[in-house]
Amino acid sequence: MRYSPFVERISGESVSAWDIHYAAIEARGRGEDVIVLSVGDPDFATDSAICETAVEALRHGDTHYTHVLGRPLLREAIAAKQSALLGVPVLPENVALVAGAQNGLFATALCLFDQGDEVLVPEPMYLTYEACIHASGARIATIEQPAANGFRLTAAALEAALTENTRGIALATPCNPTGNVYTREELEAVAEVARRHDLWVISDEVYGQITFDHPHLSIASFEGMAERTVVLNSLSKSHAMTGWRVGWVVAPPTLIEHLDNLLLCMLYGLPGFIQEAALKALELDEPVVAQARELYRRRRDLVVAGLSQVRELDCRTPEAGMFMLVDVRRTGLSSIDFAWQLFRQTGVSVLDAQAFGASAQGFVRLSFTVADDVLKDACQRIAGFVESLRVGR
Repeated sequence: MRYSPFVERISGESVSAWDIHYAAIEARGRGEDVIVLSVGDPDFATDSAICETAVEALRHGDTHYTHVLGRPLLREAIAAKQSALLGVPVLPENVALVAGAQNGLFATALCLFDQGDEVLVPEPMYLTYEACIHASGARIATIEQPAANGFRLTAAALEAALTENTRGIALATPCNPTGNVYTREELEAVAEVARRHDLWVISDEVYGQITFDHPHLSIASFEGMAERTVVLNSLSKSHAMTGWRVGWVVAPPTLIEHLDNLLLCMLYGLPGFIQEAALKALELDEPVVAQARELYRRRRDLVVAGLSQVRELDCRTPEAGMFMLVDVRRTGLSSIDFAWQLFRQTGVSVLDAQAFGASAQGFVRLSFTVADDVLKDACQRIAGFVESLRVGR
């Protein structure tokens, strides 16, 4: 049987990066002593008040079709939240509710790009960006952010990636996997190029409220950028609601209209009881987010303290989020061999960060999504594994 060429566009080497994670989940299911640091899924439950709101909505029969773009009250609440985060006015007609930021990126790419277009993406980049953009028929052109420069964006690298086919720039700030928060100067370089070449900018800001050292700044707030910027956000990481699949797109009204048409045949609206829970989450907001922020800050510092004394490892301390990149090149192993040997010998699963882009070759990504004592145990196992490599030489 034949399949559409579409299936080739949504596959790729990055998909296989999850193999170690799935192996770890299966091993844990068999009762093996496994510590999963290969995914960004918070280990703590969604706030009970949010859950009770959903349950109460269900009890009152909130199980019917809803507005495709989201209920008016929820879009108003999202608009108010984004106005505060971005520092520019956001109206309900600028908002489309989607099934997580991932769905938002996919749908947005389909509405903005076409065959032959190129979208610039700084790398390392999140694993699914490539498939989401390729689904539209466009191709990704990566912008080099070398490890030697701290995975930072430069204007020169951005300019070097431009071609006559460039139609957009997609970036994540704060970034997964690096944990970098883009500076004003870096964002201004992107904004200047976007304005000069009439490009769309997709700004993934799902970790924007989980910053430790530097405040988050959105490119949408820069002069002349609101009309050409698409902001992606969600409740998944900030409110420990990954499984609820609540995200949104903030964009010019015309794009929201196009998304309305696409989401009509893609989702037909998120469940009402989920939307009621999302409304409660936005009502609570900062107190819930603050707890998550401090928890991840504490765990970040715990991992740095646990691994910084291992001379073969170099921890790249993140400025935000729930992940850390660790340079393992001095162990003598490739990043993929390090990840698999670590898992097989100690039960700790981390991701080969090369899957996020060539700039991350020789790095692994680990998450802060287990309890503190388990995370300390994981660090001890990692240190012991590296020590065994040292002894074995």
